Amino acid sequence: MARDTTDETPISSVEELADYLASGCKPKDDWRIGTEHEKFPFFVEDNSPVPYDGERSIRALLEGMKETLGWTPIMDEGRIIGLYEPTGMGAISLEPGGQFELSGAPLETIHQTCRESNAHLAQLRQIADPLGIKFLGLGASPKWTLAETPRMPKSRYDIMRNYMPKVGKDGLDMMHRTSTIQVNLDFASEADMRKKMQVSYRLQPIATALFANSPFTEGKPNGLLSWRADIWRDTDNDRAGVLPFVFSDDFGFMDYTQWVLDVPMYFVLREGKYRDCTHVTFRQFMDGALEGEIPDARPNLGDWTNHLSTVFPEVRLKKFMEMRGADGGPWRKICALPALWVGLTYDEEALEAADALTRDWTFEDVVAARDAVPREGLTARIRNRTVREIGYDVLRIARAGLQSRARPNSEGFDETHFLAPLEEIVARGTTTAEQMVTEYHSVWGGSIEPVFMEYAY
Repeated sequence: MARDTTDETPISSVEELADYLASGCKPKDDWRIGTEHEKFPFFVEDNSPVPYDGERSIRALLEGMKETLGWTPIMDEGRIIGLYEPTGMGAISLEPGGQFELSGAPLETIHQTCRESNAHLAQLRQIADPLGIKFLGLGASPKWTLAETPRMPKSRYDIMRNYMPKVGKDGLDMMHRTSTIQVNLDFASEADMRKKMQVSYRLQPIATALFANSPFTEGKPNGLLSWRADIWRDTDNDRAGVLPFVFSDDFGFMDYTQWVLDVPMYFVLREGKYRDCTHVTFRQFMDGALEGEIPDARPNLGDWTNHLSTVFPEVRLKKFMEMRGADGGPWRKICALPALWVGLTYDEEALEAADALTRDWTFEDVVAARDAVPREGLTARIRNRTVREIGYDVLRIARAGLQSRARPNSEGFDETHFLAPLEEIVARGTTTAEQMVTEYHSVWGGSIEPVFMEYAY
């Protein structure tokens, strides 16, 4: 998330919180696609991480992008930590370990998404190349230890760093050493949201396998295909994972609201400062638990919006839905993720077909698949079928959905070709992670260094 929200509209009831989520409902003609992607900056001369400060630094990248784009800087205690386009058409932010993120504009087609990401990377190269910096498109940093990884000076991250070790063993690794691609999608109504959320939760393990791209840790194979996805299994299970109530036939905005209310908070923003609130839930906050501890101790809409951004389930609900199951990856994968989910959810027949394919999968089935996929990838099973077999069906449905959308580019090509990297994976039967491990043991000669050349932007 690029920046935290300030909205002092007072909250007087739980119903208002659910209504905030429901206010995201919009007609199909207004549905948009918002794609986010992260990447690891590194110095070309020795493949070392880039610090925040210095002449060749993260700060220098942000300052250069500010001059190039004319976007407004996001400041935290006098330090630039991101940029945003003032009319809401995109933002740049930093993840805790320096992962450089573009939160893309809400766009109508995947053609536009690809042009946006291509333009962003080209602009970034103009600033980064003279500094000897490139960017790595993987799901986790393959070489650096946690101690070697820089820490970005962002106040909310300081609160998270203190809290994470109390609730799971992998939280600091998640923050500093993982990277993702996400896509944000719209819904028309509560019923439409329900079906899309349920289908997306069931199919998230399939996406994780298709995008598995993090098989190395600290310079050697880690025995996993998606270390990033495995890390999320023990980061903070109060706020992450697969949510059982989403699978209910009457799941709605209030159910999600009630869950988020009982998740421990990270912070509230008061007088320009982040106040540590990890000792209370949002429900306790509403009941007056912070009276006397912070200025203006009654919750407002900005507090709720910010709190929604601090829960991390496999699919996150705000005024839109965030698909969170994929590792970071190369440019083609940035375009492939929105193609997959738009194809599955933005066409009614495709959504119905995806629902029919997965309708009898239980919560337990999905959790088992989520636990197996980081290690087993396409060979993991859901009931009596492999993820690879299911992947063929899923991609066939997504392709049909994109064909039905019929959004051609200027040369007459529709959006289906963006699925090609995923179709190659299921046809080959091996993930990108497996291909990398094979190269590590053969042409790379047991060295991790070639990954920085072959998977760099």
